Amino acid sequence: MASSARIPAPQAQPRPALAPLLPARADRRAPAGTRLVEGAWRELDHPDAVRAWDALAARAAEPNPFLEPWYLLPALHALDPLGTVRILRLEVDGDLAGLLPVRAAPRYYGRPIPHVAGWLHPNAFLGIPLVARGLETAFWRACLARADAAPGLALFLHLAQMPLSGPLHDALHQVCAEQGRPLALVHREQRAMLQSHLAPEAYLAAALSGKKRKELRRQHARLSELGRLTVERRDDAEDIPGWCSRFLDLELAGWKGRAGSALAASPATATMFRHAVAGAAARGRLERLSLLLDGRPIAMLASFLAPPVAFSFKTAFDERYARFSPGVLLQRENLAMLGRADIALTDSCAAADHPMIDHIWRERRPIGRYSIGIGGAARRLLFRQLARAEVARSATSRTPPDPDDTA
Repeated sequence: MASSARIPAPQAQPRPALAPLLPARADRRAPAGTRLVEGAWRELDHPDAVRAWDALAARAAEPNPFLEPWYLLPALHALDPLGTVRILRLEVDGDLAGLLPVRAAPRYYGRPIPHVAGWLHPNAFLGIPLVARGLETAFWRACLARADAAPGLALFLHLAQMPLSGPLHDALHQVCAEQGRPLALVHREQRAMLQSHLAPEAYLAAALSGKKRKELRRQHARLSELGRLTVERRDDAEDIPGWCSRFLDLELAGWKGRAGSALAASPATATMFRHAVAGAAARGRLERLSLLLDGRPIAMLASFLAPPVAFSFKTAFDERYARFSPGVLLQRENLAMLGRADIALTDSCAAADHPMIDHIWRERRPIGRYSIGIGGAARRLLFRQLARAEVARSATSRTPPDPDDTA
């Protein structure tokens, strides 16, 4: 459906509690019949497994769309054709109750330091595992016990893109504390998120100065003089292939295309995007927002919906209209997310200190990287020394490079 270029602020509606987003669960012993299984990811690439995986996502303690089957399987097909990624699965009486993809990595920050890492890639923006509510501590105990029993050459377990609050964060700290296990937060950052009870217009007024809001109105007016300016917001599955093609073309024509980081710069990532967006749409988990000039998109945004959290997955804009700030104008429309009854917060998925979104979204989500000692006493002693050095180095480096061989 199409609408006028400005969307009226939604009427106030009751929404999920904002703080804490999800309460920590009381510690419980693992139910009888609980076991941890490690296997190839292709073992889950069939309809029955996907249905069980979807059911796990629906009852997960914390949402992570990047580890749901409609996103993770296309990513694995595109980026791990040789099957080096393994899946840790927590099962209770045969039912899937937890899931984390991992891979053995021989190098870390360019150094020959073998470790096991939660598997992520440049287009996955959260590393928290999918775990059924109430089984948070059971999941970490099982994962760490398995790592202790068969560490191979790995000196530690590394988990990136981890939220620094929530039930899984709390459970990890609890398990490591009760086991005397070394746990190091080796890097942390703050990325923009949207979390407020304010209506969109009130939020914008609080976030931007009157001068900046006046400039946005001027840019909108000047852009409207070039043709018919409309906003399209869709949450259906109609014309997904066409929408994806328009998005990929728009992104490729901009700075990401010149840098070689656009999704369409590689057939593998373009295919991954198409399949993931289609999978999200088929489950009612996608919102598409487009700013159109005479029916042609000049700014586009794909958001994944994982109530009570939304994730601003990918955005692109036509740089020929940069003087009108089409990306900012689109984000002004995206503030309508505040009116959704099922969404308590929206994660920007943006890098820390992003030059655009940080000026509009005022809230911040702490995200970090954890390294965890595994194996016997000698291995853990060596890990403590490595972790101590890395934490000291991280304190003097604002944005360290990503670890090698973890994506």
